[in-house]
Amino acid sequence: MNTNRRTLYKLVLVIVAAVVLIASSSLLRADSGTCGGVTTTLPFMDVMGNAFFCQIAEAYFSGLTNGTSATTYSPTANVPREQMAAFITRTMDQSLRRGSRRAALDQWYTPTSSLSLAKTTVGDAPQRVKSDGADLWVTNQASSTVSRVRASDGKLLETWTDAIGAFGVVVARGRVYVTADTNPGRLYEINPTQPAGAVTLIANTLGAFPSAIAFDGFNIWTSNFGTGPNMGSVSRIDPVGGFVNTFTLGFNRPDGILFDGTNIWVTDPEAETLLKLNSVGVIIQTVNVGVSPTNPVFDGTNIWVPNTGSNSVTVVRASTGAVLATLTGNGLQIPNSAAFDGERTLVTNAADSVSIWKASDLTPLGSFPTGTNSNPVGACSDGLSFWITLVGTDKLARF
Repeated sequence: MNTNRRTLYKLVLVIVAAVVLIASSSLLRADSGTCGGVTTTLPFMDVMGNAFFCQIAEAYFSGLTNGTSATTYSPTANVPREQMAAFITRTMDQSLRRGSRRAALDQWYTPTSSLSLAKTTVGDAPQRVKSDGADLWVTNQASSTVSRVRASDGKLLETWTDAIGAFGVVVARGRVYVTADTNPGRLYEINPTQPAGAVTLIANTLGAFPSAIAFDGFNIWTSNFGTGPNMGSVSRIDPVGGFVNTFTLGFNRPDGILFDGTNIWVTDPEAETLLKLNSVGVIIQTVNVGVSPTNPVFDGTNIWVPNTGSNSVTVVRASTGAVLATLTGNGLQIPNSAAFDGERTLVTNAADSVSIWKASDLTPLGSFPTGTNSNPVGACSDGLSFWITLVGTDKLARF
């Protein structure tokens, strides 16, 4: 028995020595070079002395490439279009992830339970939320107030009053603008540098029941749901003089609105369309989307349109109006509002959850609960966290 054990022990030693020898041999054969005055070693054996050795090293260490095999990079081989697509996608994804505020603050996690959501009590029936880069601004329709919440810790800082029917909100020109869900529609202004008090009314002749609001660099735009079929409109307001122009031609029941840097886009739930407008409110393109499209978001290239009636999200290329994809599944159930954080797109679902995708390639990242009867509606991002209004519980949740 002892002889057999000694024999087995020697065999193990021989195997280990062989493995070490092979590993050492591979390491010795790995190519090295000097980058930034530091000796750098790569697992590849075909890049020694290459003029682009340091660039190859950077691509390898940053995760953009793994070579053509464990020991070869094939620096002179042709790159097929499919490989080029992979390189570009990885480069973009790595830049977004490693350059984000979430990366800098080591916040890679995604909440998996409603119990892990930080929540702030705001006013009654919070509807929409926008970030000014430091604080969140929340419209509370039932209490006719606007809440200011500090993003760093979720503390309620101030509350503005007399915002009757407060609904849509946008941050622009160092001010906060709020729509009133009234007929005729109203537009309020808040100066964040002044102590909290009553909001300032700057226009009271908007179209009926304005909901969403956007800013194009010069004017405020609102989508006005109207009082009946084919009675909706879009208003353009000069925020300095308070002058209002309201456009009705071609609109049924406008709901969501955004500015993509060039044009205003409006969703029309009744017509199941996304409408592109010029600077004078004329519809210059109509895109067919899903059933009852609501509050979209622009990610810098594409527009994400939640479709409440068809439990889907339509992704539209802003430059052409082409429909790139119609997303379903991923927990979509009565989707309402979309938000973008620089890397991911989040959509709120009235059925007490949110759904998330990777914006660069539309990969679904999952659906996550927001709590029973929470009824998430509005959403935005401050570049670090998503913030969601929970109408059912009068809370603002950090996601």
